[in-house]
Amino acid sequence: MSDPTVEAAGHHAAGAATDNPVAYIQHHLTNLCAGCDPVTHKPSGMLDFSVWSLDTLIFSVLLAGLLMLVSYKVGKSLDPDKPSGLQNLLEVILEFVEGQVKSIFMAESKIVGPMALTIFTWVFLMNTMDLLPVDLLPKVASWFGIEYLKVVPTTDLSTTFGLALSVFSLIIFFNIKFKGPVGYVKMFLFHPFQASNPFVKILLAPVNFTMTLIEELAKPFSLALRLFGNMFAGELIFLLIALLPWWIQWTLGGGWAIFHILVITLQAFIFMLLSTVYLSMAAQSHDDEHH
Repeated sequence: MSDPTVEAAGHHAAGAATDNPVAYIQHHLTNLCAGCDPVTHKPSGMLDFSVWSLDTLIFSVLLAGLLMLVSYKVGKSLDPDKPSGLQNLLEVILEFVEGQVKSIFMAESKIVGPMALTIFTWVFLMNTMDLLPVDLLPKVASWFGIEYLKVVPTTDLSTTFGLALSVFSLIIFFNIKFKGPVGYVKMFLFHPFQASNPFVKILLAPVNFTMTLIEELAKPFSLALRLFGNMFAGELIFLLIALLPWWIQWTLGGGWAIFHILVITLQAFIFMLLSTVYLSMAAQSHDDEHH
């Protein structure tokens, strides 16, 4: 038995969006997925890893490919005497990210700089998809029989958590690399509450372990949810504006798009900055943390 709300959403193009605003918004917030429920087009559960958000994967990979292609083209045609406008733009971004990394990450690493640059540019490109008219690409997709399409990868939790867990794996790696396996374990047992008495240390160990575990797990959750929440809210506002008469859409939509340029840039910067800060904290030696 089909869901009438989903059916209405699937045929939203047949009438005005205002005919069924709830169905219109639900339609635009539904992923093109493989392995999801055929009626609701949603995963069957919170941790259903058999579901693939195809639109998220496609747009993420395409934007990553675009980023690599542009970087390759500029790298092959570098001209220090007569740089192109694109070369100047990339150099400004590179110098900006490099300056941020050097001011935060004091240890030696060949990974952090490229990682920060990749995060900033890739997240920015994925966020920028939010500036496209909300009905443009879904309408084009409907011509080819594709009923659902979300074009902003960062409005999908799987994207933001994937990025956050990648950073979290580097945090664990850096902790073990700079503190050593024993030092990493000691961080959980003797931080944040310290004591000189061995007996008190033993008593505080379970509390320290719990507090430090929560502190560490909060890092990927804060990274993922902050980016997702801001981008999802921005997309929702665009959808709400799309429900208004066209002559109001042009005014409000244009104003919100201009403001949203700041939002998408700021969110990419914050994700990059926090990732670098967390890695810098992980790269501190056990002795550095006590000074």
